This record gives sequence, C-alpha cells and structure tokens, in this order.
Amino acid sequence: MRILILGGTTEASALAARLAGNPDFKPVLSMAGRTSDPRALPIPTRIGGFGGVEGLAHFLVDERIEAVVDATHPFAAAMSRNAAAACARAGVALLALRRPSWTPQEGDRWLEVPSMGEAVHALGAAPRRVFLTVGRLELPPFAAAPQHVYLVRTIEPIGEALPVPNVIAIQDRAPFDEAAERELMERERIDVVVTKNSGGAATYPKITAARALGLPVIVVARPEKPSGVEEVATAEAAFEWLQRTHGRTP
Repeated sequence: MRILILGGTTEASALAARLAGNPDFKPVLSMAGRTSDPRALPIPTRIGGFGGVEGLAHFLVDERIEAVVDATHPFAAAMSRNAAAACARAGVALLALRRPSWTPQEGDRWLEVPSMGEAVHALGAAPRRVFLTVGRLELPPFAAAPQHVYLVRTIEPIGEALPVPNVIAIQDRAPFDEAAERELMERERIDVVVTKNSGGAATYPKITAARALGLPVIVVARPEKPSGVEEVATAEAAFEWLQRTHGRTP
C-alpha cells in the first residue's frame, strides 16, 4: 500500500518509524523544507511543496498513492486544507493525525488569544521581558511592539524576522525539560511567555515552568482545520487505521 505522510511533527516521525520495514506498506514522508537540517528518518523523504491543491492531486495520482496521513503541525492550516481538497479530488483516503491541544491546569495564568496580532496587543504598552516561542515564521507581527525585550527560541536562525532593538536569539530543538526551562526563564528575568497551542509533550515543559514560576502565558489558539476528516491522536492509532484501510484495498 502506497502511503503519503505529510510530516513535520514528532507524530509523523513516530509513524514513519512504525512503518519502516513493514512489507505491507510503501510510505513516503513529505516535509515542507522549513528546517535546513531535519532529523533523518527510516523511510524515503521528499522536501518541498506540491504546488497547491492541483499539484498535490497530480502527485497522488502519478505516484498511485492509496492513503494520506496529514501529520502536519497543528498550525499548518493551509496544508491541511490542501490535503483535504486534493484527496477528495483524487479519491484517496485521508486521515488527520492531530495531537490534542494543551488545556489550562490549576495554577496556570493563561490568556488565550485568536491570532499573533492579538498576542502582540496583549503584551501591552509597558516594556516587558518576553519569552517568545512561536517559531521563526510568526515573528514579524511582534516588530509592531519594539519596546519589549524578546528572548526568541527557534530551530533556525531568525535573520531579520524581528527587527527590534532588543532581541536575544537562541537556537535549540525540542524536547525540553522543566528544570532547564525554569533556569532559562529565571536567568533572563522573563515577565511573560508567548506560545502557540501546539500540544504534545516535547515543548510542554515551558508551560509547567511558567506555572511553577507564576508567570503569565499568552497562548495563541489553533487555526481551524478541515472538518469531516477522520482523526486520531497518536501514531499507533494512525498505524491501526492504515492496517484497516489496507485490508479494504483490493
């Protein structure tokens, strides 16, 4: 069974590892190419976009793909919409592998906002020391609030993405741990954390560290994903879905 995994998450990597070497499946993992040094995975991997819905639909037909697993980042809404439309056009089975959102726990001081622009506004006018963990591509809106000191953590160099006077840029890759996150926030005298509600365990320690330190967290809500798509929350559940789908394929 020929499978396309739309990746970029730990769940996609886990599914790739689960499928590797299984003679029932011939998977390929697609990555957007936003990380210059992605982790090597044990199945064939392609890098780059497809050219929108039409390009992806052609790829599915040309490569005789029988099932697609959308395991993209929770904020990759455009790719998920393209996948739903392309699979419908090509008549290919589609599964969404979507990790659960984080939810506030006792002791959390969350302010949930619908967009990056609202997160900028929520920082307020008074200068603050901000731990900004939203990804390199989401940094430009914060240039509208140059009065703050920003501690920015990304996988890739930020370049000119945040042209403000006071930026401390660090490069690191999840998973993180709570003790190190607490030490970082204390050392940099952080006043507030800004994050996307990405879900998952790999970056959750910043939430528990902020809770332990009593820091407010501005949480940007997830964008809407296509409705009417079957969903699972784990790589193992996705593998079981593929087994069932394979069993129904002539």
